Amino acid sequence: MSDPAALSHCATAHVMAEADAAFRFMADPIALGGWSLGCMRTRPDGDDGLHTGESLFDGGRGWFRIQADPERLTVDYGLGTPQALAWRIAAQVVRPERCALPAGTCYVSLIAWRPAGMADERWRRLCSAHETEILLIKAQIESGYRPD
Repeated sequence: MSDPAALSHCATAHVMAEADAAFRFMADPIALGGWSLGCMRTRPDGDDGLHTGESLFDGGRGWFRIQADPERLTVDYGLGTPQALAWRIAAQVVRPERCALPAGTCYVSLIAWRPAGMADERWRRLCSAHETEILLIKAQIESGYRPD
């Protein structure tokens, strides 16, 4: 993995919504089940913040936990099994004044860091999924649509 582009991936959308609303959406574990291709139809799995969902790729079950920081507008996603969550996916919402965006808009970014042992094919799939997921995120935040 000597290619720096193979170490992380970032997909960003300019979203026509207030930054705080976009942050709440990104921190909502049930909303995640409408845009995360690897963890659809999310639901709680216990009362400790653990959630589960199914992959559209292979039907496999995955688990996640969310750590959200409303001051910094960051959301960290721990993914894996209930016993071993890896904190390698994050979302960042950027307020309009940071980048001279129009008021009432923001940037939303999905960031992924590649684990050392991840196969090239799996990494390409994750990057492609994030490129699609950021479009779903933008559309769902702007429209208010929430899949069942």
